[in-house]
Amino acid sequence: MRNVIVVGAGLAGLRTAEALRAQGYEGGLTLVGAEPHAPYDRPPLSKAVLAGATDDTTLPADWDALACVPRLGVRARALRPHTGRLGGVLETDAGALEYDGLVLATGATPVRLPGEGPQHVVRTLDDARGLRGALAPGARVVVIGAGWIGAEVAGAAAARGCRVTVLESAAAPLAGALGTAAGALTAPWYAEAGVALRCGVAVASVDEGGPTLADGTRVAADVVVTGVGARPEVDWLDGSGLAVDRGVVVDASLRTSRPEVVAVGDCAAWWSRRYGRRLLVEHWDTALNAPETAAASLLGHDAVYDAVPYFWSEQFGRMVQYAGHQAAADRKVSRGAPDGSDRAVLWLAGDRLEAVLTVDRPRDLVQARRLIADGVALDVDLLTDPDVPLRKAVRTP
Repeated sequence: MRNVIVVGAGLAGLRTAEALRAQGYEGGLTLVGAEPHAPYDRPPLSKAVLAGATDDTTLPADWDALACVPRLGVRARALRPHTGRLGGVLETDAGALEYDGLVLATGATPVRLPGEGPQHVVRTLDDARGLRGALAPGARVVVIGAGWIGAEVAGAAAARGCRVTVLESAAAPLAGALGTAAGALTAPWYAEAGVALRCGVAVASVDEGGPTLADGTRVAADVVVTGVGARPEVDWLDGSGLAVDRGVVVDASLRTSRPEVVAVGDCAAWWSRRYGRRLLVEHWDTALNAPETAAASLLGHDAVYDAVPYFWSEQFGRMVQYAGHQAAADRKVSRGAPDGSDRAVLWLAGDRLEAVLTVDRPRDLVQARRLIADGVALDVDLLTDPDVPLRKAVRTP
């Protein structure tokens, strides 16, 4: 393999390029990114950047040692793999690029709602900078979606003196990610921050002057922020012959149906042996750690990515962390404060831990991730005692 192109200049793309060099690849290496910025970290965008604490989240990289050609501000348009042999051509808006190894790390694109009115999203550095400039004291800010990003934006806007309303179509915040009961634990936090939360409210469109609800009601707003999810950036792969099912379909080694093409990060739908299903995990932890496997697979080594999914968020001054996958769980238990502060929610299948949500309980999160990964049998009575470390709940043979 003499010429590898990494498509996507975010965390996953940069880390894969670094992993290729660390694992001995010495050929040509090109990093193609649609944005004009050098690779940067995204989690601080809805936190530190909106708060005005920083304006630069550039990821550290030794470009000389990496010996990588950055092609920034260049968008991938199409992929034409060769027929009957490895490699192909990447079509970009700056011309065609030949490759014999390819990494797809194009991330995801925020969903926007219908309507002619202006709506902000928070996905890129320019998105965050633009929104920050609109968050003036007294501005009427409507956030559509009470998910992870919606809550972070609402908190940042309230802290800047805005009058904030959050519209959520589900019965509780985070209901899609955690279920209604667990998500409802976060609802009081909005009122504490001075944010009006309206659940069970569907938005039909974003129009001039604010969103229009499904029942025809208008909600007046100076600023509208849409936070209703994102879709993997894969439309440009139409006609490439690669399988796409929401994300790029890859195996447990992050390989596509073409051995010289791997996918990693938010755009990769990878097969999890642990859970026996395909996962699309759009979280920072996956973008950070999966590139080691992607690089190894591209270089022909045996490697499998099967980590326990992990995510964290700052919600109104609280550290909220989630790990695992709760699809197989048959019950849920809690430990910690009954009012939802300093609390953990645990999802179990029988006596084995499947997923955990913690609020300001970092030690619980660390120990729970290990218990999930190990798949050990647990004493549920000990799990629910907040004074007993979770690792002490392992059943002895």
